[in-house]
Amino acid sequence: MKHYPHYLDLKPAMHAKGVVRLPGSKSISNRTLLLAALAQGTTHIRDLLASDDTHVMLMALQKLGVKWEQIGESQDYIVHGVDGSFPVHQADLFMGNAGTAIRPLTAALAVTGGDYTLHGVSRMHERPIGDLVDALNAIGTHIEYTGEPGYPPLHIQRGRIHAHEMSVRGNVSSQFLTALLMAAPLMAREQDVTINVIGELISKPYIEITLNLIQRFGVEVQRSGWQSFTVKAGQRYVSPGNIHVEGDASSASYFLAAGAIAGGPVRVEGVGQNSIQGDVRFVESLEQMGATIRMGDNWIEAESNGVLRAIDADFNHIPDAAMTIAVVALYADGPSILRNIGSWRVKETDRISAMATELRKLGAIVEEGEDYLKVTPPAEILSAAIDTYDDHRMAMCFSLATLDGAARRGNKERINDPQCVAKTFPDYFEAFAKVTEESLF
Repeated sequence: MKHYPHYLDLKPAMHAKGVVRLPGSKSISNRTLLLAALAQGTTHIRDLLASDDTHVMLMALQKLGVKWEQIGESQDYIVHGVDGSFPVHQADLFMGNAGTAIRPLTAALAVTGGDYTLHGVSRMHERPIGDLVDALNAIGTHIEYTGEPGYPPLHIQRGRIHAHEMSVRGNVSSQFLTALLMAAPLMAREQDVTINVIGELISKPYIEITLNLIQRFGVEVQRSGWQSFTVKAGQRYVSPGNIHVEGDASSASYFLAAGAIAGGPVRVEGVGQNSIQGDVRFVESLEQMGATIRMGDNWIEAESNGVLRAIDADFNHIPDAAMTIAVVALYADGPSILRNIGSWRVKETDRISAMATELRKLGAIVEEGEDYLKVTPPAEILSAAIDTYDDHRMAMCFSLATLDGAARRGNKERINDPQCVAKTFPDYFEAFAKVTEESLF
């Protein structure tokens, strides 16, 4: 895995053009790992993401007694399923800052029972998990907070499930519903399990990923819109044999944005028009801003079409990829508004505050609301040292400010703590340098 110095200086780049092979999707990778572990049979996973977050999940599964092997130096893995019952009933699990690992594992462990502690880095202990814990404890699981109530670390002990209908709030993180959906078949051996969503469900496309993968592992979920989900009794996870991890659509956003800003065409491979990831809809925003988009079964391409237009849009459905738009807005012909992005505040960092702070360093005028961001582009993009807040997406987004667009020129930027990209895309800066034809350092 690539190791960067404490900071990385990026030069201005006049043009972006080329092809990028995407790393595997983080969301699909960690869901697939857990489902393969819980399934009956052996699963061959192809193109698993190599990152900090997947490493956290792999190590946790290993501690829980799940056997897996990496095939040579490839990103192909074989996971031997435990048919819904982890062999190890007592473990201390370090979850880093991986929300896609701690939330589904919390639900699975609470339902199967044992004596487990789950903890992570300090930021993980600031990311809410109370809605998930409340939903599980209300039906008889036994989860305690060992620090601040509502947040990890957690201590899970054996409970006694006495109800098979549960409710969870949908407006903080869709990962809470994902966790319950993935654990539901473990509770549905003898009777149906129903999960009701209270209020608005955010980030719906991520639930679509969850439902798609659960189905791949042999379980049908009946749904009533976005308000109720039922798993009928008697279903269990069964390995599909082989499963391929799509390229990461959120990671695609940086390169597609580069093509839209700085000429292009830039093509990403590994994700396409039939993707199960909602973040492919990011290209709709680029099209609204005037870029030309082309798509195939396994590729997407973006090309500049002159000065980008400002945008005013609701990004509740693609919160991660929406961060990229906040930086693309520097190159627009007027102020852009990103709405309904309140979930940014409980991600790897408070992304609304962080994004506002760093965009202002580049000369932008930024209005920050509880769940929106208004970005007025500067007359000239300034050179700055960008702080990344141990947040991979901050580092990747702000590399785009080095590009020359039709409206204004990029500038040299210093990215502090570039190593944080290892969370999802360890070789990001090499890939970015390749399409911009700039050498690093």
